[in-house]
Amino acid sequence: MRKITNEELHRPTAEQFAQMKRIPVVVVLDNVRSAHNIGAFFRTGDAFAVESIALCGITATPPSRDIHKSALGAELTVKWEYFATTAECVAKLKAEGYHILAIEQVEGATMLDELKVATDKRYALVFGNEVMGVEQEVVDMCDGAIEIPQIGTKHSLNVSVAGGVVIWNFFEALKQEVCDI
Repeated sequence: MRKITNEELHRPTAEQFAQMKRIPVVVVLDNVRSAHNIGAFFRTGDAFAVESIALCGITATPPSRDIHKSALGAELTVKWEYFATTAECVAKLKAEGYHILAIEQVEGATMLDELKVATDKRYALVFGNEVMGVEQEVVDMCDGAIEIPQIGTKHSLNVSVAGGVVIWNFFEALKQEVCDI
């Protein structure tokens, strides 16, 4: 096996990427405290062409050296918006017709491996604080919840790792709508 060079990957430029279609997914970060996690969400959002990222509450915003460290410039290619509260953000997205899903361990959550992603819906995925998770007030506003099946002793993943798992799942289901992969 030979490693493929960056040139052989034929990645779009930032300008070309700005013109590309996106999967109908907005990522909502509910008081995520680590700038490295935020940067990882930007990088994942770029990789899977999400519509945008909503940064809420204490979640840091670009420009930030610490966000850039893990985003590697994706904070410049993924649209983002800041909201003082996650509830304000969720209310806005709901009014715009998004199907809001908390990524959280709650009663009645759908296991990710059983989720049926509809190609005719727009989604907002709410990821919570590293310690407290998604605020209960926000969970109450959601249309549903997704839980990532796990069998280990910790029963949780780092929030940006959970983001990669869930966002990839939506990309896999929706990519035919936006690209020729």
